[in-house]
Amino acid sequence: MSISSIEHVRRHHAELAALRRDIHAHPELAFEESRTAGLVAQKLAGWGIEVHRGLARTGVVGVIRGRQSAERGVALRADMDCLPMHETNTFEHRSKHTGRMHACGHDGHTTMLLGAARYLAETRGFAGTVYVVFQPAEEGGGGGQVMVKEGLFEKFPAGEVYALHNYPGLPAGKIAVRAGAVMAATDEVKITIHGTGGHGAFPHLAVDPVVAAAHVVTALQTIASRNVEPVDAVVVSVCSMATSQIGAFNIIPDAVTLVGTVRSFKPQTRDLAERRVREIAAKVAEAFGARAEVAYERGYPPTVNSARESEFAARVGRRVFGPANVLTEFEPVMGGEDFSYMLQAKPGAYVFLGQGGGPSSCFLHNPGYDFNDEVIPLGAGYLAALAEEALPAT
Repeated sequence: MSISSIEHVRRHHAELAALRRDIHAHPELAFEESRTAGLVAQKLAGWGIEVHRGLARTGVVGVIRGRQSAERGVALRADMDCLPMHETNTFEHRSKHTGRMHACGHDGHTTMLLGAARYLAETRGFAGTVYVVFQPAEEGGGGGQVMVKEGLFEKFPAGEVYALHNYPGLPAGKIAVRAGAVMAATDEVKITIHGTGGHGAFPHLAVDPVVAAAHVVTALQTIASRNVEPVDAVVVSVCSMATSQIGAFNIIPDAVTLVGTVRSFKPQTRDLAERRVREIAAKVAEAFGARAEVAYERGYPPTVNSARESEFAARVGRRVFGPANVLTEFEPVMGGEDFSYMLQAKPGAYVFLGQGGGPSSCFLHNPGYDFNDEVIPLGAGYLAALAEEALPAT
């Protein structure tokens, strides 16, 4: 089954790779994926797949019924949106749009799911229904949550859901899947330190928010080192610092804005981190005569795989790729994913697919990244095998 699905996709590899590169060249931001959604819908319809559009504005869902009818259903999900960043690659299929880039491989995810959908539509060797879900707005837009809220699983009643994400740190032909948390909660924090501006030569007549902000940045690191248990995990990263007076060498600004992210796995750690961010910012700023204003926005919850479905995904992977190529013992990563909302609604698993060794040797979200087209048959074949084995025909 697995070999036939991979070999089936390999027969169409050139076509799929060309499609992937076309999507890469025309990246679209969250909830703006109209061109990509149109391509997806056109391909699905051309393969005789029932197509539904409109969930989360640009989402697409294909319905593939097996040769044998059954009440069971499985959902396979891919994300379609790009990142708001500039691409530095020079190859022919580089982004045609300044400030937009497929630097996380969603072009590849979409293409792999299309390859799986074509195979499943042409063979239909399963009992039940496969729902192929093409989701918008993973990169900060929460498209997965929007699809769930708009009735994804009521309209398309899958009993379990699976997603695949490329991982440059793994060699091609390997996968990683484990039960429990695999990705972190992703919270955003914005801290504005208000002081009193003045002349740089007369700091005693001002309240310098730059000095206060610098101490806040340093103090925030004690959340991980002194507040959270050593065996737990939390990340507090201040990623941007901007003053209200940019470029002047002799002016103390009125305010400094810090922007960053907080990552965690456990609900209690998430609560603790938010409380300490607020306390540290307020008290440290006060110690310097300044005032801190904290905006803390909770983002995606942790991505948590269910035990049964994780073991199932690993078992399918061992048969598809071989036992030595399936990792089930690894540390979760501090990145985030809105597939977490689907996993809150249905049991399922989020699986990492190795794509290392391709032309691009850099990691995700790098301006020189590109998806490795050689893994398209592997990912598509694996997704198809998940569906077939979850819905076995008699």
